[in-house]
Amino acid sequence: MNVENLKQLAMNENGFVFDPSSGFSYTANETGLAILRMLAAGHSKDEIRAAILEDYEVSADNFDSDFDHYTLMLEAFTLVEF
Repeated sequence: MNVENLKQLAMNENGFVFDPSSGFSYTANETGLAILRMLAAGHSKDEIRAAILEDYEVSADNFDSDFDHYTLMLEAFTLVEF
């Protein structure tokens, strides 16, 4: 997965995400923001899964499903490329 576009995003603690290359802004909840930051830092899905399972009450199956859906949404917004 190519996450170069994520590295350009401006993110604040309130979940506001701004893409300076497109001018679009997004909002993300605490978990979504954590995942965006880990993806931008180059962490793998397995590393992100381990961190999220440790910090939040979620099953591995739910994480996998939600993560896949989230990354598909990020791809639709051209923030990541597969």
